[in-house]
Amino acid sequence: MKIMMSKIASLPTKFGTFKIQSFKEGDKEHLAIFKEPYHDSPIVRIHSECLTGDALGSLKCDCGDQLNYALAMIAKEGGMILYLRQEGRNIGLLNKVNAYALQDKGFDTVEANHQLGFSADERSYEIVEFILRHFDITKIKLLTNNPKKVESLEGIDIVERLPIMIEANKHNKGYLQIKKEKMGHLF
Repeated sequence: MKIMMSKIASLPTKFGTFKIQSFKEGDKEHLAIFKEPYHDSPIVRIHSECLTGDALGSLKCDCGDQLNYALAMIAKEGGMILYLRQEGRNIGLLNKVNAYALQDKGFDTVEANHQLGFSADERSYEIVEFILRHFDITKIKLLTNNPKKVESLEGIDIVERLPIMIEANKHNKGYLQIKKEKMGHLF
């Protein structure tokens, strides 16, 4: 598949000023948000889009908090966030809201996805290696709790996994527990 790229632009934010570049993969447009200089093994966060958490401040997940944590860390230390357009663990916004409705009826996030005919996590990370290589990055410190992200980057040397410690709230406590118990997330 042919990947198209934008030019690099400046992005001033409440966390600091970053540079951004977009990458078009089929009908998905991903974003590299980065702060230079980075070291030979920069901090990298692979973040999948979560409109409800990232933009609306949903308390049902920890996505927005994880994104803010990563932006603050990278603004201070340098590195990169790869913002992947994989809403709802790649089931799309419509199905994600349907999964929310099932969660309201007592299903956990994994069970809700299964009820809708999806696996627990439909995301893929092939584009990550392409983007990192575009920036001549072959070794990283990966900011994640998700072992699937660690396992998926076969061509990138992960010299360290940095955990993201987010405080649970009454709305996402069960969600975080399911991520740990059923999806193997590390904390």
